[in-house]
Amino acid sequence: QVQLAESGGGLVQPGGSLRLSCAASGSIFSTDVMGWYRQAPGKERELVAGATSGGTTNYGDSVKGRFIISRDNAKNTVYLQMNSLKPEDTAVYYCHLRFAYWGKGTLVTVSS
Repeated sequence: QVQLAESGGGLVQPGGSLRLSCAASGSIFSTDVMGWYRQAPGKERELVAGATSGGTTNYGDSVKGRFIISRDNAKNTVYLQMNSLKPEDTAVYYCHLRFAYWGKGTLVTVSS
């Protein structure tokens, strides 16, 4: 049984920063890809960022240059550092493990 525990969401003003964390537990391999997607109200789920254990990363076009994904393979944890946040970043952020397992989501609200 794989479980993903997300944390770090909340309310932040435009231009601010937040750091999300997602810890995986259970039957996992350190080589599994981990990453983040998000879903805003009325919109489809979209890629935010992904990372392999080897350090390869990819980002959605809307967050490139502002968000940074990293992971601690020893802790089976992936992080998302979100900088220069915009109101359009408001969404529920979901962590995934090899696209097969998903967290429950953490809400990020960017508003003044």
